[in-house]
Amino acid sequence: MIRLQNLTLQRGPQRLLESAELTLHPGQKAGLIGANGAGKSSLFALLRGQLGADAGDCHIPAAWRIAHMRQEVDTLERLAVDYVLDGDIDLRGIQRELAAAEAAQDGNALGRLHADFEAADGYTADARARKLLAGLGFTAAQMERQVGDFSGGWRMRLNLAQALMCPSDLLLLDEPTNHLDLDAILWLEDWLKGYPGTLILISHDRDFLDAVVDHVVHLDQQKLVLYRGGYSSFERTRAERLAQQQQAYDKQQAQRAHMEKYIARFKAQATKARQAQSRIKALERLEELAPAHVDSPFEFAFREADKLSSPLLDLAEGRLGYGETTILHPVKLQLTPGARIGLLGPNGAGKSTLIKTLAAELEPLGGRLQRGENLAIGYFAQHQLDSLDAKASPLLHLQRIAPGEREQGLRDFLGGFDFRGPRCDEAVLNFSGGEKARLALALIAWQKPNLLLLDEPTNHLDLDMRLALTLALQEFAGAVLVVSHDRHLLKSTTDEFLLVADGKVQAFDGDLDDYSRWLVDFRARQESVSDGDPAVDKTDRKAQRQAAAALRQQLAPLKKAADKLEAELGKLQEKLASLEARLGDSGLYDASRKEELRQALADQATAKTREAELEEQWLEALERLEGLQAELEGA
Repeated sequence: MIRLQNLTLQRGPQRLLESAELTLHPGQKAGLIGANGAGKSSLFALLRGQLGADAGDCHIPAAWRIAHMRQEVDTLERLAVDYVLDGDIDLRGIQRELAAAEAAQDGNALGRLHADFEAADGYTADARARKLLAGLGFTAAQMERQVGDFSGGWRMRLNLAQALMCPSDLLLLDEPTNHLDLDAILWLEDWLKGYPGTLILISHDRDFLDAVVDHVVHLDQQKLVLYRGGYSSFERTRAERLAQQQQAYDKQQAQRAHMEKYIARFKAQATKARQAQSRIKALERLEELAPAHVDSPFEFAFREADKLSSPLLDLAEGRLGYGETTILHPVKLQLTPGARIGLLGPNGAGKSTLIKTLAAELEPLGGRLQRGENLAIGYFAQHQLDSLDAKASPLLHLQRIAPGEREQGLRDFLGGFDFRGPRCDEAVLNFSGGEKARLALALIAWQKPNLLLLDEPTNHLDLDMRLALTLALQEFAGAVLVVSHDRHLLKSTTDEFLLVADGKVQAFDGDLDDYSRWLVDFRARQESVSDGDPAVDKTDRKAQRQAAAALRQQLAPLKKAADKLEAELGKLQEKLASLEARLGDSGLYDASRKEELRQALADQATAKTREAELEEQWLEALERLEGLQAELEGA
């Protein structure tokens, strides 16, 4: 078993744990939760032997094999399937010894090593690695690509597959769902349910925790508190404890009144559709469980739009895609104020393509897209976090879009996103992914949108911030279209689902449980198509690798051109950030510096024009690259 006794853990000047106690028995599955910075990752480092306790004891059986999901990738030239196989360190060691014994023609060693190889399930290892990769969304062709060909999010999937490949008695997973879509999360849930060892899981996905863990370890006030059951059970138990405190009780009553008012209004409008009823149940559950979050530092709302159009957007006979490649057709979609739509569909089906088109990041390849006269879009996507000005503070970001507002009003608004005091004035440069996501949402909330297009908005957000976002979306008067792997967010904020699959966008008549069953059928159909294709049966491993190499060779010139444009764009954006920092200096507006101000404004205008040109060229290069890639893979 794992036993922590009177444990004290400190990182630098910060004491994370003090006289903490915890016991986990073999086979238990525990979710480790706590505020960002409380010490969850440090506790993982302690369990892995990378940190030592400052006081007390940390006991883990010496014979236990420990597997963990790495957060970095140290090799880019390995093929994806080989990289995953590297997770089984013992098997790789046997393979190296076998190669040496064969070279030395050592018959005795070969006999012993072949027995070890069989005992390590070496003959099924390649098939097991490919099954893991398929479950996490990789195609057969992608399995033969080099690690360096994948984006950061897909590399994290490879790290997850590598951790699952490793035979272990203790599995440590730190935010494994952060870079997964809903399809892969559902697959991972099933895999972890069948995992026979001890699991400790850091996650901000409450539905995922409920499905996988049987205990919750709460890191709070430098202690470890163990709760039986999943996350919902933890919330109920903690709510009961907090309700005994007068301050917590008062805030609880205010939150309940707020949610009762919303639920009453929603019930009056809801139809008898199954998803609508599901949302009512979710809101009633929120009413019961919200007291567990009375100490949340987040509380905000999307500011009310000045005007509305109806419809806000109207897309008819839409043909959507990149370059010459059509991904969705025909698409008919009308968004009106009050619409609450969740997008479902397998990975790569076109959900992000649809949102990017509606957000005007992509132009439709055909059809008619009409935008309302008063349309104001709030668009959230992960790539927008990289466009934040690294040298500017949250306050300066907000001042740039609200120059006439009182500073204290802006600080109060940012406080709802937990940017308070000195944090308001700190440069974004060193912010975590969660802090950048909160800032991006704050900028959207301030600008009074009447249509929210949200592509995985909960990535990097902790449980308290996810709850605050859920409550803000429930109060939002405009329309919402959301792609999310967070099922709790979908159940609590959407009235209907659209299914994006097989090149079409259609209404989905069902709830998320129905979608899970649909996914099982979809995967079975995909596998049967592959199994029934004689060409697939005849393709050997060598041919697959040769095809992957040929694909990389044909894509290389386009990739090089896109990378060059991206690098030039990055340098230009750094120059723009520097110019904007200068323009943020109030002294520049003195009469004595009039010429300097004029030149700075001229330089900014020139740089912005060039930025727009480069962005257009870069997007075109990416479209050509993705179009050719899709064409070659489909050939």
